Amino acid sequence: MAENIGIIAGGGQFPRLIAQHARAAGLGVVVCGFSGHTDTATAECADVYEQLHLGQLNRMVNFFKEHGVTRVCMAGAISKPKALDFRPDWRAAKLLFSLKKKGDDSLLRGIIADIEKDGIRIVASADLAPGLRAPSGTLTRRQPDDREWSDIRYGWPIAKAMGAFDIGQCLVVRENMVMAVECLEGTDATLKRGGQLGGEGCVAIKMVKPGQDERVDLPSVGLTTIRNLVEQKYAVLAIQAGKTLFFDREEALRLADENDLAIVALPDDFA
Repeated sequence: MAENIGIIAGGGQFPRLIAQHARAAGLGVVVCGFSGHTDTATAECADVYEQLHLGQLNRMVNFFKEHGVTRVCMAGAISKPKALDFRPDWRAAKLLFSLKKKGDDSLLRGIIADIEKDGIRIVASADLAPGLRAPSGTLTRRQPDDREWSDIRYGWPIAKAMGAFDIGQCLVVRENMVMAVECLEGTDATLKRGGQLGGEGCVAIKMVKPGQDERVDLPSVGLTTIRNLVEQKYAVLAIQAGKTLFFDREEALRLADENDLAIVALPDDFA
């Protein structure tokens, strides 16, 4: 009998890609989605699907246990503004009360620890689809020029420091000045705001938060990201090699090349 793997599914295509890779590996797919967050098409990729309200932690754990799931991964985005409409059950409320900090990373660590108390191991979703991780180097035809490299070197440690405070993963800079910092609104809104403030030629930087549990919430970019960067006339996108998920990479890079947008994937210790 095939092993069932559980997927805690947010929005976007990532949960569906993970489900497809799991099936290709001979695994059964048991998916838990959330009202207002998970795309309806995700249910079609699951052998078993349950839709809950965000905060029904105990029901989610029992759902996976009912279907013999011992490994679970998290995939897909949860809309932070929508997440404020949180309906915690007794288990989630107890967890929230126990946390000293309520940032993304602290909350995710708390959820992981609570789920694993029931004998369900949280695994990295990206390990089921390693081809999604961005390779190192310049990914587009055009490399950043000297001014743009200066902006990347300026912003890289700031983005890392920002992540250490569990604020966000994306930073926009231009001419060695910070234009926008990602907070509750998410990456796409941050890029739009940064482009409006900085004008043509901004540099976007996106990286994993230092010390973050990399089984969950890895930074991601894709075709929508590149469209936003092109629309706002950005010059460069700098991401972390191996720790950033890059969706629809071939099409996204083609669009970047057509619009002279440089994309680089850099190591952790850059700058």
